[in-house]
Amino acid sequence: MSKKRPKRGHSALLGLGLDNDDGHKRFTTGEQFAIIGGSAETHERLTETVVKTFEELKQRGKDLSEVRPVELADIIKKASPR
Repeated sequence: MSKKRPKRGHSALLGLGLDNDDGHKRFTTGEQFAIIGGSAETHERLTETVVKTFEELKQRGKDLSEVRPVELADIIKKASPR
């Protein structure tokens, strides 16, 4: 018998950028994520990371609520632009 984590309602990712000094308010949202703030460069990097993370989850056939924190951290690390 497989020990699968039970679904826990709604899961989401939150990206928060704190390096904005141009006064521009940046918000990007999706069904399971929100990215708030940051400089243009930081906001773009966060958005790219989140998009690639959800692409990888889709390839693995998993929903955000089904993935363990350690696996998610590994996916995010690999999805982050260098």
